[in-house]
Amino acid sequence: MPPHSLSEKTRDRYAFEGIRAQIRDLRTDNIAVLAKRARELGGVIPLWFGEGDMVTPAFIRDAAKKALDDGQTFYVPNMRGLPALNEALSDYQTQWHGRPIPIERTTVAPGGMQALYMALELLVDVGTNVVYVAPQWPNIHNAIHLIGGEPRPVSLDFDTDWRLDLDKLFERCDARTRAIFLSTPANPTGWTATREEMQALLDFSRRTGIWIISDEVYARLYFDGGIAPSILQVAEDGDRVIAVNSFSKAWAMTGWRIGWLTHPSKIADQLGAMTQYVNSGTSAMIQAGAAAAIHEGEPLVAEIRSRIKAGLDLAYEKLPQIPGIILPEKPRGGMYAFFAIQGEADATAVCERVLETARVGLAPGYHFGESSRAFLRMCTFRDTEQMRIALDRMVEAMR
Repeated sequence: MPPHSLSEKTRDRYAFEGIRAQIRDLRTDNIAVLAKRARELGGVIPLWFGEGDMVTPAFIRDAAKKALDDGQTFYVPNMRGLPALNEALSDYQTQWHGRPIPIERTTVAPGGMQALYMALELLVDVGTNVVYVAPQWPNIHNAIHLIGGEPRPVSLDFDTDWRLDLDKLFERCDARTRAIFLSTPANPTGWTATREEMQALLDFSRRTGIWIISDEVYARLYFDGGIAPSILQVAEDGDRVIAVNSFSKAWAMTGWRIGWLTHPSKIADQLGAMTQYVNSGTSAMIQAGAAAAIHEGEPLVAEIRSRIKAGLDLAYEKLPQIPGIILPEKPRGGMYAFFAIQGEADATAVCERVLETARVGLAPGYHFGESSRAFLRMCTFRDTEQMRIALDRMVEAMR
């Protein structure tokens, strides 16, 4: 029982100690410290977030507005997504993956992160673990921890490029491993799994019963074709495979918060129930905008991919002018340049220096794991002229 009267310090400690250990231990440091300094400095070109500078196009906004004007402001009747969007996603995935993906295999969620969290919540018990490919978006590690699982990173090998050692990945798994997680194309490295690597992951899953969770949010931002190799191109409906996706990146809809999971049809009811209890469904007007993105958005996807590629090409033209630059081979997908400076073991100080002297905001690599502490992440989804200015400033400041 709490004491009748608490000092302010004791009261704060008493409240804090009463929450779950996984919540108390969550990392709270992020790019916000640099962002605060950027606001003080002014004139900073922000390339640290995984977000472009393109406003969601009018045809998507208009579809959401029409849904509002039509009075679609009530609870959604189907927790797993409205028929118009689920049918659109079924057709879209069937077309791009070359095999039937029926409506029963898709569940809509309010954001890719919510979709990912639901996938983990579906599988992970306290005391179990998830093996994931690193460097990795920090939300993955922290979401596994938040649920009560053990996050087990396995780093890509790096020489002149990032490569996956499948044997090392599989050896990290044990009897308590519930899932292997990867993102492809990856945030932050741009590493992209091949179809052969996807098949090897699927074969391992079939032998062991370990699930594969494939984050394919950047799949359409792939420079060697219309879509990156996907686990859905090799897996059958009954396989222990979940793909996570989002409208955020390829359709310029980061603020809309809508994504989806593709999963075995037999767990559709469970995911529908989870949706009901976790978020009660994704709003109808948002789903209307997403359906328009699927139906009419192919020119937009091509434009976004082209803009990202132009920014990446410019980065690979300019960054080698910086002394001691360590620049991996150009990524096959994603929206980032990920590089290091020789002799700098922790990129945090480099990011601070670039911010102060060049007025350019970059993300330090330690956010993505210990294996990438020396690296810096730059988002290239930006107006080409702004990218040119940012890179020229960096080159001048770091020579």
